Amino acid sequence: MPNPGPIQGVSASKTAFVGLVERGAVDASSALTSFVEFEAAYGGAPSLEVSGVTVPNYMALAAWAFFENGGQQLYVSRVAAEDGSNNLVPTAADYRNALGAIEGVKGISIVAAPGSSAALPTHRDEAAMGGVAAILAELIAHVSQSRYRFAVLDAPRGFSLTDVEALRGGIDSRDAALYYPWVTMANLLAGKSGEQISVPPSGFICGIYARSDAQQGVFKASTNQPVMAAVGLERAISDDEAKTLNGLGINCLRSFHERGILVWGARTVSSDQEWKYVNVRRYVAYLGHSVDQGTQWVVFEPNGPPLWAAIKSAIENFLMTEWRHGGLLGIKATDAFFVRCDETTMTQTDIDNGQVNCVVGVAVLRPAEFVIFRIGWKSTANTHN
Repeated sequence: MPNPGPIQGVSASKTAFVGLVERGAVDASSALTSFVEFEAAYGGAPSLEVSGVTVPNYMALAAWAFFENGGQQLYVSRVAAEDGSNNLVPTAADYRNALGAIEGVKGISIVAAPGSSAALPTHRDEAAMGGVAAILAELIAHVSQSRYRFAVLDAPRGFSLTDVEALRGGIDSRDAALYYPWVTMANLLAGKSGEQISVPPSGFICGIYARSDAQQGVFKASTNQPVMAAVGLERAISDDEAKTLNGLGINCLRSFHERGILVWGARTVSSDQEWKYVNVRRYVAYLGHSVDQGTQWVVFEPNGPPLWAAIKSAIENFLMTEWRHGGLLGIKATDAFFVRCDETTMTQTDIDNGQVNCVVGVAVLRPAEFVIFRIGWKSTANTHN
């Protein structure tokens, strides 16, 4: 049996933005590591002409906010017309196509669409709200199908409490979180000193996820975190309003005297209580992705007890490290996780067909109840007889 080395934790903060930009390639094959690189590849004009309508360049502003708040790697998938221009009012289908361009890009863990509702009508009629909901639905469908990705959703500009509550009522996913309200920042793209602009929160939030991951670990909730470069909010949220919104799974951004603007919530938009918190969902995805990437060697080995023991040992060693770093609950390691890879996790048909199944349980919430995830491999070597 080979010694493949220890399983290494993957990055959980590589981010992809999908939306309208000034120019550039439609594909998103390489990561940007600074706003300077974003401007060089996609432009940084203060506004865009979209089918004769002038709209702020929300994607560029979001990219700046992302890097300012600790983001390190950003992929961009451009929403564009068939001729490569911005000559379209983007629809859910346009976003679906742009999301399709990043399906095969490895390593992306966070996806957002800053300004996706910018070119839609600002009035709250049924058609406009349907357009917003449809684009959010495309984001959710994308991350749900991608297994290890998580969506950061923006409530549209100018939404009232009633509006955002209605929007939230039509969403249910363990793989996404909704943030409200929009953030006010200096419009650095306009070149006018003192000019401010309201922008979607997702650019800030994705950067904060990355910063929190680096400083505290993926298992820690990125709440009570400062929103860097924010100078205000589109509207103030009171204590009572925050309590109501938080209970509905809407994460607020709030301004506090002497503390600045903070992220005030870490809920997913899931009705499943097991996946109530952003950090739980993202951490379990991180664990699963790390194990998946660190056990690719399995497919080349004969399927039998020696392989099962090697898999079990590799995953246990990885989870032991996570437990020692504080990511898993439990006084003892046996309280924090379990790994099963044997005849109880596979049928004889599975074994004969080279299918290896492993069941992993991790205690990520108090009380220390186990969250179960499963992982499987298809061996290409000789199967167990």
